[in-house]
Amino acid sequence: MLSLAEAGPDNVARLVARALAISRDERANLGTLSDKTVGVYFRRSSTRTRTAFAVGAMRLGANVIQYGPNDLQIVTGETIEDTARVLSNYLDILVIRTNETPAEMRSLAAQNQMAVINAMSASEHPTQALADLTTIKEAFGRLDGLHLLYLGEGNNTASALAFAVGMTEGMRLTLVTPAGYGLPDDVMAQAGELARAAGAEVAQFHDLERLPTGVDVVYTTRWQTMGEPKADPNWREKFDPYAVTAALMARVSKPSGTIFMHDLPAVRGAEVSDEVLDGPQSVAFRQSKHKMTSAMAVLEWCAGIDPPGTA
Repeated sequence: MLSLAEAGPDNVARLVARALAISRDERANLGTLSDKTVGVYFRRSSTRTRTAFAVGAMRLGANVIQYGPNDLQIVTGETIEDTARVLSNYLDILVIRTNETPAEMRSLAAQNQMAVINAMSASEHPTQALADLTTIKEAFGRLDGLHLLYLGEGNNTASALAFAVGMTEGMRLTLVTPAGYGLPDDVMAQAGELARAAGAEVAQFHDLERLPTGVDVVYTTRWQTMGEPKADPNWREKFDPYAVTAALMARVSKPSGTIFMHDLPAVRGAEVSDEVLDGPQSVAFRQSKHKMTSAMAVLEWCAGIDPPGTA
C-alpha cells in the first residue's frame, strides 16, 4: 500500500467496508494476523498513525516491533535495499512514515517477501484517506452523491483524499487552496483521470468567493504538515482567510446536516476555531478512531487475508 491510486477503486471500497465492519465489532476476527510479525518504522513524529497501526496490529493478534528514526542501520550507511532484504527475513509487513519522497518506500518494497505500507510520505497519506472515507460513510451511510469541501494547503493528506474521492463513484471533492499552495498539476491530473473513470469529480481553485454551498463535509488540515516551515515568511497572510470558523460553516453547510473533519493534530485558532473543532458538527475525533480501524483493514489486506465484512 504505497499509493491509493495503485490500489484501485475496488480495493478502496473493500477496505472502507472492512474498516466499518471492524468498528461495529472490534472483537470479531481478532486472530487474523496471529501468525504475522509487523514492523512499525517511523522516521517522523506521530501520535495517531503510529499508535493506530501498533494497537491495530496487536488487536489482530500480530507480533509488533517498533523502530524509531535512529534504530536501523540505515543511519550508519547501510543501503535501503540491503535493509529491506534483511527485514524481509523477519517481518511480514513493514509500516513506514517518512518525510521523504516515495522512492524510499519503493526501495523497501522492491523485495517480494515483505509487504510495505505507506503511513505517510511527503507526497501522500493513503491510510488517512481510507480513514476519511470510513468516517464519512459511517456518518451518512453512503458515499455516492456526497460533496466534500477541502480548505487549506494542498498537502499529502489532500493528495490521498483526491485519489480516494476520485475513485469513488458519485463523490465530489472541491479543493480551495491559497494560490501557490495547491495540489501539484500532476496530482490533479491523476485524480481527474481516476474521477472520469469512476464517475466522480475532483476540482481545485483558489478564489474564496467561489466557495460552494450546501456541501456535506468540510475538511481542513494543519497548515504546516509535520511542522515543516515554509519558505515565504509571510505565508500566514495567505492562509488566514481559509480558516474554518463558525461563520464559514454556516455559509457552506446544508440544512440537512454538514460534518466537519480534520486529520489532526489541529492548531487551534489557526486553520480551525475551537468552536468548530469542539462543536456538534465535528467528527474529527471519531475520524481519529477510524485511523485504527482502517489501519487494521490495510494490515489484513497486505497480509493477503480476506475476512468477512469486505463486500
